Amino acid sequence: MPKASDYQPFQAKFKAAKLPALEVVDNHYSDRDYVVRFEIPEFNCVCPKTGLPDFATLTIEYVPAKKLVELKSLKLYITGYRNVGVFHEHVANKVMDDLVAATKPKKMRLTADFNVRGGIHTVVTSNYRWA
Repeated sequence: MPKASDYQPFQAKFKAAKLPALEVVDNHYSDRDYVVRFEIPEFNCVCPKTGLPDFATLTIEYVPAKKLVELKSLKLYITGYRNVGVFHEHVANKVMDDLVAATKPKKMRLTADFNVRGGIHTVVTSNYRWA
């Protein structure tokens, strides 16, 4: 049976994975704080241990600064995970890292609510400057 440490090299590669680019557009209301919320109910990736599919609803909330994420690029970026083997915790944090790098928001929260697998329901929340 593989140990958790056996997956470390794979996960290091995943962190640097090349996914479709996230594009941004100018925020014409950057003088105002407002919350943008996306729900992505069809996110999927695969378990790096079994190769079986994992499904989740991703909820992204952010207060934009000068840039907004362009939605078609977000869709293509998210579908880039379809055949990627990755742990739930790493998905939430990688998506967060990439969105923060692209948009440089005032604050952001990402919740990855995974479907039950093996009798375990996993919800991972990653925060960037969110109290």
